[in-house]
Amino acid sequence: MKAIQISKYGGPDVLELIDMEKPVPAPDEVLIEIHASGVNYADTARREGQYVVPTPLPFIPGAEAAGIISESGASVSRDLKPGTRVVCLVDSGGYSEYVRVHAASVIPIPDDMDYQAAASIPLQGLSAYHILKTMGRVQKGETVLIHAAAGGVGLLAVQLAKIFGAGKVIATASSPEKLKLAEDMGADVLIDYTEEGWEERVLEAAEKGVDVALEMAGGSVFKKTLRCLAPFGRIIVYGNASGEPYRMNPQILMRRNQSVMGFFLPQIMKKPELLQSSIKDLFTYVSDGRLKLSIGGVYPLDQAAKVHKDLQSRLTKGKLILSIK
Repeated sequence: MKAIQISKYGGPDVLELIDMEKPVPAPDEVLIEIHASGVNYADTARREGQYVVPTPLPFIPGAEAAGIISESGASVSRDLKPGTRVVCLVDSGGYSEYVRVHAASVIPIPDDMDYQAAASIPLQGLSAYHILKTMGRVQKGETVLIHAAAGGVGLLAVQLAKIFGAGKVIATASSPEKLKLAEDMGADVLIDYTEEGWEERVLEAAEKGVDVALEMAGGSVFKKTLRCLAPFGRIIVYGNASGEPYRMNPQILMRRNQSVMGFFLPQIMKKPELLQSSIKDLFTYVSDGRLKLSIGGVYPLDQAAKVHKDLQSRLTKGKLILSIK
């Protein structure tokens, strides 16, 4: 089979198209013939050797894939038989024609959903869902601040915040086009975070401050976001796109009963019952029209380097997909 492999850390050019043996599933695994694979910022962090946990080399990136079960291990449920359309989350291997996956991490795809749509949901959809609901504990009527609101997580988070009952969603992005996309998904207040003083505009819109903030930039953006937080407000940190260090004196949180929390999706993946129930919720939201997917670009497997360049150059909007079949 063909796959994209990283043999050394570095820029997009270290992504190499190789031929390798097709994996063989263990008794509790299935082998998936991949049709579409999602691309995420986490993939670029792994490529650079900057991920939250160490990335061993050589490494095949890609954490989410949608396709057809090609083989099932001897102990796998009959519900996951060959020919079943599924989507999955994996530690690695999504940038390839086949991947073997533990059966507990596999979810059947609804009949009315195509592979590209299915591959756009697991990592970013589950991240947005659990950042807001599990970690952020969004309550009815609260104000939510979402940075990078035109990205894959951001666009889903804007909509999910409203589904979960948020009264006001403040979206930040880096251009009028991206802000318009966030507005189309339901954002109430639009702010260009490349403009000086954007945090003052957030405070004007939020009155007493924001109750929940989704933060993935780090550095100065984190510090300014902390200024925007209401009493009892929660910041959920789920990335560090700027590469700047996070620096904070935790004593400043005491005065207004505020909190800063980290989010790492693999911890959710260790709880299959939580994983399964939440992705089924996401499928339901898509099927009934409450959650709209925004696929910003579809690339062939051999253009993995290009999609990484476009993503890190902020040339993209929405979800990016590698089309394998």
